[in-house]
Amino acid sequence: MSRRRWASLLTVGVLALVGVGASPPAPAAAAIPLDQLAVTTTQVAFGLQRPTSLIGVPDGRLLITEKPGRIRAFHPDTGLDAAALLDISDRVDVSGNERGLLGIAAAPDFGTTGIVYLAYTALPEGTLTLSRFQLGSPASEQVILTQAHAEFSNHNGGNVAFGPDGYLYWSLGDGGAADDVLASGQNLGTLLGKIVRLDVSRTCGTAAYCVPADNPFVGQAGARPEIWTYGLRNPWKFSFDPAGGSLWIADVGQGTWEEVNHLATGTAGANLGWSCREGLVVFNPDRCVAGATYTDPVFTYPTSLQGCAVIGGHVYRGSRYADLADGTYVVTDYCSATIWGIRQTAGGAHESAVLAQPDIVQPTSLGVAADGELYLINDLPGQLHRISFERKVPPVACKVTYQTQVWGTGFLANVTLTNTGSTPVDGWTVGWTFPGPQKVGSTWNSQVTQTGTTVAARNASWNGSVAPGASVTFGFLGTPGGPQPAPTAFTLNGSPCA
Repeated sequence: MSRRRWASLLTVGVLALVGVGASPPAPAAAAIPLDQLAVTTTQVAFGLQRPTSLIGVPDGRLLITEKPGRIRAFHPDTGLDAAALLDISDRVDVSGNERGLLGIAAAPDFGTTGIVYLAYTALPEGTLTLSRFQLGSPASEQVILTQAHAEFSNHNGGNVAFGPDGYLYWSLGDGGAADDVLASGQNLGTLLGKIVRLDVSRTCGTAAYCVPADNPFVGQAGARPEIWTYGLRNPWKFSFDPAGGSLWIADVGQGTWEEVNHLATGTAGANLGWSCREGLVVFNPDRCVAGATYTDPVFTYPTSLQGCAVIGGHVYRGSRYADLADGTYVVTDYCSATIWGIRQTAGGAHESAVLAQPDIVQPTSLGVAADGELYLINDLPGQLHRISFERKVPPVACKVTYQTQVWGTGFLANVTLTNTGSTPVDGWTVGWTFPGPQKVGSTWNSQVTQTGTTVAARNASWNGSVAPGASVTFGFLGTPGGPQPAPTAFTLNGSPCA
């Protein structure tokens, strides 16, 4: 299939209104303010072996790569397939924690051809390898491009994705160890520390690909023409925004700053700074070049304080939560699992907020299903999680006091709600969660319901209005007997009291 047809397939509905070179679009007006947005995660599968990346394909499945060299499939209706769709573990080097099968991209015509592109570290010396496979056929491998990487086992990069231009992009780390010991980041003579851009729909000479004529370093003496972006340390994950095609790159830091970079559509030859810079600061002045132009990251956070390795994600463009999250880039961290959201504002700046601190360990990748919804996988637990969005419930101005005393074989509770705000409360429901096995019995001045440990006390017909500064008291008899601990938090009409 020609590169032109591939580009056409990829750009339908993507670049029809936004030309190549245009700035990324601002978030849709319907999306709520970022500081009001929250993420929740739901585990939908387990039993994966060190999953490293995932992509959605047109039939609704997710294809998930496992570090040892296998591809597994998950479908929301049938779950995780037990058998691997492809097993190339006989050629994958998994020595060291960061080697293995690392990335996958489906060909633009995957629905008819079943072709995928894989990035992995190859036996016997960890060579960074980009290959084409017919899914289900290990013997069908066609090696596209390799980069020697024998000195150290870490910093392999390994993401692979088709851009809106129909070309294939592949990220490679700086060669490993620490401090960019091979001086790869700023060296245009090596593919290490780069993102490359290839036309894999054609062959040129003895190469299994062609170099696009508009790659930024074509014809430059001493430079590899495949390079699209450089100055990277370990770009484990990158992605393209389906709306406009801008490129988001998460680059794992040395030990001080994790960073996310955002490049407008068509931005060629950007120098992201490593190892002259890490984040926004100078890392090694000896690697800096006078007069050089370095592209600043749009988001940074301190390594060891807020995480240890940034796990790049995707811009949400699905339909289910479009009114909440459209245009939000979702990113996490391998150690903290904090989930952040980043958006570009109408003025071109970027804003960020913490969206969740989920009870998940070691996230390794986020992926997008064919319907635009987001998923997350994590490493040693081997789990798959679905990502949902919701509006944060803002706190309200109120105070609740909760007092108990022993009463016969049970306890007596008196609860007082105070309106500490400046507007009246017209109808109230006070909610809390019992810290133990307490059960509500008879009540007064309220109507109380209980489900498990969750309690909701609603106003009676005569005390629903609470003026600013005023209070209302209600109570109940409960069990078991003896002194009872108080709940730790209360809500008023669904919002936390503050």
